[in-house]
Amino acid sequence: MQERPKRLRRCQLSVPGSSEKMMEKAAALGVDYVFLDLEDAVAYSEKRPSRARIVKALNTLDWGKTVRCVRINDLTTEYAYEDIIEVVEGARENLDMIMLPKAMSASDVQFVDKLLTMMEKKLGLKKRIGIDVLIEEVEAMMRVDEIAASTPRLECLIFGMGDYSASQGVSLRDIGGATGYPGDIWHYQRQRLTIACRANRIDAVDGPYGDFKNPDGYREEARRSMILGMVGKWAIHPSQVAIAQEVFSPRAEDVVKAREMKKAYEAALAQGLGAVQYEGKMIDIASIRIVNNLLDRAAQIGM
Repeated sequence: MQERPKRLRRCQLSVPGSSEKMMEKAAALGVDYVFLDLEDAVAYSEKRPSRARIVKALNTLDWGKTVRCVRINDLTTEYAYEDIIEVVEGARENLDMIMLPKAMSASDVQFVDKLLTMMEKKLGLKKRIGIDVLIEEVEAMMRVDEIAASTPRLECLIFGMGDYSASQGVSLRDIGGATGYPGDIWHYQRQRLTIACRANRIDAVDGPYGDFKNPDGYREEARRSMILGMVGKWAIHPSQVAIAQEVFSPRAEDVVKAREMKKAYEAALAQGLGAVQYEGKMIDIASIRIVNNLLDRAAQIGM
């Protein structure tokens, strides 16, 4: 079985596939991950023409190390299968990911998986195109475990709180914005999705924050999802990119301490001890699992 590639998703930047100017700007930002959108950000009259614009951007722009993704239209529309066919045939190995919105069940993800498998064979592609999936409906949240386990091609689930608000009947002044509700209104959904992802060894990412002129609000929402184990957050504006990539990166001083803790623990093991004190705190195997998570993250970022 082919292993899932490790990709950085500290920030997933949304870019309308109808705008050549915005795609050019996105390619130069050095963001972890960009998804060129054929869904909500594109008018119906522009959906088909935007496929060619996206293919051109994927094939001609210098994206550096940025993960290149296309968000297709959902499977209830007339556009979805042709979105995949035209973009994959046009961009081929210049495409890393397909993002599926509004998945309702494992079979939705498996449809995309099977279509990509056929196309990769037909085109002779040397690398596997991954799938990221948006959880945006209450039915999908109820089936999040089966969706997370649907296919080895799946790499990430994203909590799309915008459409989810409508699905659950939640009233918000803006996506991700504050309400009078005590505590975090999305705590359960973020927690539930993240547990499903961790159990299936895939990434969990938090969705958009609509008020891009409120950096403090965006930072707080990113912090909440990071604490639960999510690895990144969407950006709907370039001003949010740096905040997300900072919040979802370990602090340099924490990386130094983690390396020292691991070294102290390994020295204890060599002496036949199962635990050791470090700066007045006990370190055991459970502590080292957390340390290893942090160090793996640091290595992926290049810290």
